[in-house]
Amino acid sequence: MVNKFDVPNMICAAQKEALRRQEELSAGLYAPGQSLEEMRKGYEKERKWWNEGGPQPVSTSNFVVNTRHGEVAVRCHRGSAAAKLPVIIYIHGGGFALGSIDTHDRITRVLADETRAAVFNVNYSLSPEAKYPQPVEECADVVEYLRAQAATLDIDGDDISFAGDSGGANLSFATYIYLRTHQRHQGIRAMLLFYGVYGLRDSVSMRLFGGAWDGLTAEDYDMYKNYYFSNKTDERDKYFDILSNDLTRDVPAAFIAAAEFDPLKDESKALAKIYRYFGNPYEYVEVPGVLHAFIHFGRILPATNETLSQAAKFFLTAKTN
Repeated sequence: MVNKFDVPNMICAAQKEALRRQEELSAGLYAPGQSLEEMRKGYEKERKWWNEGGPQPVSTSNFVVNTRHGEVAVRCHRGSAAAKLPVIIYIHGGGFALGSIDTHDRITRVLADETRAAVFNVNYSLSPEAKYPQPVEECADVVEYLRAQAATLDIDGDDISFAGDSGGANLSFATYIYLRTHQRHQGIRAMLLFYGVYGLRDSVSMRLFGGAWDGLTAEDYDMYKNYYFSNKTDERDKYFDILSNDLTRDVPAAFIAAAEFDPLKDESKALAKIYRYFGNPYEYVEVPGVLHAFIHFGRILPATNETLSQAAKFFLTAKTN
């Protein structure tokens, strides 16, 4: 903890209240030495309360996509009854090892309501069972499925966007890079990226922030990477180290949101600076007074809904490539 800021005493009042409520909901669910499976079950139980309420979509459907790695569940919330809706593919966070379409359901319902799009939440395979780059390939296969089934699903297969938080933001950009590598990246409108990880291996924000309050100590971060990667060289590969790719051109418009007291904040700042330097369309938002994962706390934290609304407005004005 040397040189770490006293973050719990620096966050805004609403974030403190959200943190207090999260601690109540987490009581008895997490314990030192517990298995990953126990951690996953605890995370699912703790997130149930946060996902209650919020806007209700026009319709919801659940289905399965057969990918090269097996079946992947997908949930679609339609924000409008109109035909041929634009598509937002949401890829959830959780360090590549936690989370599901249930833990991020309210976020996707809000986005569907605000954008009037069809929001598809992808239940990609978690690590360490699924090692890098399997989740990227699964998400790419979901994209291809949606394109192929666009008429049946009543969506516009030539108007696709990505959205994701934390590790899901990484997977969102990685999926786009995968599609671009295989010359399948046409018809992508935008990326809505919330406090993502993009390949920095050290930064000022990593040195100053992160602790038990947000589950992102240096040890936590190493644990998630050890789950995700088969070897150390994976961390430098283009489908994780997003910043190592050619971002000078041919990238979608990006809404890049960071949290003020997030150890991963400098990842978003670096991505935004690259976009700005090369003249690519983007909007960077640094949300004051909040922690990593703040996008979950819409029942208590006004900044959650404000940020999702900003992302929706960005999406509505962006243009497909």
